[in-house]
Amino acid sequence: MTTQRKNSPNAARRSDASRRAILTAAFDLVQEVGYAKLSIEGIAARAGVGKQTIYRWWPSKGTVLFDAFLMFSEGPDGEPAALPDTGDLEADLKTVLRATVAELNDPRYDEPMRALATEIAHDPELAAAYAERLDGPMKELKKRRLRGAQRAGQLAEDLDLDVAVEMVWGPLLNRWLQRSGPLTPEYADSVVATALNGLRPRRPGH
Repeated sequence: MTTQRKNSPNAARRSDASRRAILTAAFDLVQEVGYAKLSIEGIAARAGVGKQTIYRWWPSKGTVLFDAFLMFSEGPDGEPAALPDTGDLEADLKTVLRATVAELNDPRYDEPMRALATEIAHDPELAAAYAERLDGPMKELKKRRLRGAQRAGQLAEDLDLDVAVEMVWGPLLNRWLQRSGPLTPEYADSVVATALNGLRPRRPGH
């Protein structure tokens, strides 16, 4: 009993070290060889573990890459960072969207994110994991910031926050995914201004 208690912390540390090595290997390799050539065998060789070690924790290379992306993109406490709230909604959204532009343009993230987008479109289980562990929590943070703006009288009380989130963040992701135009800070600012100002002409006194 004493021997097991002494060994278990070391075993846990080895397990965590192996997981991090696997995720780091997957994240690095997909940038070097592309997703099509990424393989469990290649990840295992780079990480210095056996294939069965990987399959014990992940069923596919897509799920490995998803966890790798989470490890490299989450905050230090493992949770996504809250959106800034300075009281100036437009300035805060521009700050967030400019940071999104920088991330989407970062070569370290471009290939992993495009690979994940492709896999999510074809793998229902991975899509469900993405919705539960990343997209859902991020949407809640975005809606929380917009809800605060509603309470401050900066947005309409009857605004559909789900639609509002899609209107603000959707154009950036669509332009990035389809490579339909330059993804710049100026474009991010324009998206925020257009979304907040609305599309209809303002009536006098409104």
